[in-house]
Amino acid sequence: MKPAVLAFLSGIAVLFLNGCGQQHADAGPVAKAEPAKPAYVGATYAPTLKQQPSVAAMTALGRTMFSDPSLSASGKMSCATCHSPEHAFGPPNNLAVQLGGKEMNTLGTRAAPSLRYIQNVPAFTEHFFDDDGDDSIDAGPTGGHNWDGRAPSTHDQARIPLLSAHEMGNASPAEVVEKLKRASYAAQFRQVFGADIFDKQEQAFKWALMALEVFQESPAEFYPYNSKYDAFLRQQTRLSKQELRGLQLFNNPAKGNCASCHISAISPSGAFPQFTDYGLIAIGVPRNKHIPANADPKYYDMGLCGPDRTDLKDRTEYCGMFKTPSLRNVATRKVFFHNGGFTSLEQVIKFYVERDTQPQKWYPKAKDGSVMKYDDLPPAYHGNVNVEAPFDRKPGDRPALTDSEIKDVVAFLKTLNDGYKP
Repeated sequence: MKPAVLAFLSGIAVLFLNGCGQQHADAGPVAKAEPAKPAYVGATYAPTLKQQPSVAAMTALGRTMFSDPSLSASGKMSCATCHSPEHAFGPPNNLAVQLGGKEMNTLGTRAAPSLRYIQNVPAFTEHFFDDDGDDSIDAGPTGGHNWDGRAPSTHDQARIPLLSAHEMGNASPAEVVEKLKRASYAAQFRQVFGADIFDKQEQAFKWALMALEVFQESPAEFYPYNSKYDAFLRQQTRLSKQELRGLQLFNNPAKGNCASCHISAISPSGAFPQFTDYGLIAIGVPRNKHIPANADPKYYDMGLCGPDRTDLKDRTEYCGMFKTPSLRNVATRKVFFHNGGFTSLEQVIKFYVERDTQPQKWYPKAKDGSVMKYDDLPPAYHGNVNVEAPFDRKPGDRPALTDSEIKDVVAFLKTLNDGYKP
């Protein structure tokens, strides 16, 4: 996996049990991870308002908008349809990709991610350097929202589903604004942003997106840091023996090596871990035949180099790369990876450790009997696929994790679910 944002702490479980984390025992529910200022402060269009909206008012308005299906072309789909508050703001079902569009009968091309713990996602850059004082290690493409990192902020990300033909289906920002003008909370929108807010459609649309972003900066709803693992870091509880084994396997670079991308340690600044390094990586996930677009053998979703993202379409070294998501609340999901092709955590981890040792279990065979490895990526780009541990093996080698160890890792991942009460 790609170079870690933070150095690996091989003995983290033992260290915390011995009191290394004492300074964080009373760190509070979010440690140091909350944003320093409201998302809209410093926005280029902030001065156009005659009044300065409050964070509380924008949060309340954004919450209402988030659950409003009337903002879609079908009148049946809201942001919460795919990002359910009851499911860690991820999908509430086991569909690989969600239904949307004007008639609610169009399937998308990518799985809906969780919107929790994205408050610190940096804007996309092709060259990311750790903030640990060592500026010599280029971690490569990092940051941005969406599976391909193309949206630089949460409000830019909110624009995409509102205008996507296979999501909320609006033809233009003006169409969204017209729906807001007719919404039951139009008076609330005017109260927050000013009586003349709808006079300029472009301004109204921008502030609608900003209201959605400010809502998604709400700590209690989007980054509560109240999982069992957070309580463990604060020394408010202990992990079971199985969970501790899972944590050690998760961190061990010779075993799961998960922490090289899914950071599990408290940062040097004191912030609790997000369980992602925000990077983009190619791991060769098998093609999901249940996605309608994949019925065309010439169609490939190659993440960073297209087709949804177009500014890097000529950077072929990026083809096949997708965002490394946070693993917080991952055990609440029913489908995994950008194409929703896997349906359990056990299956995901088995793929990780058997992709190279038993590829015939995960990829189809060609007519000549050969295994079509990395079948969801054109052969010209197979060299982009990551080969670091646990992908550093060849057919016939022993997988990095046994079945028993996979169960231990899954047990640990379940400690990342929010809502734990010590």
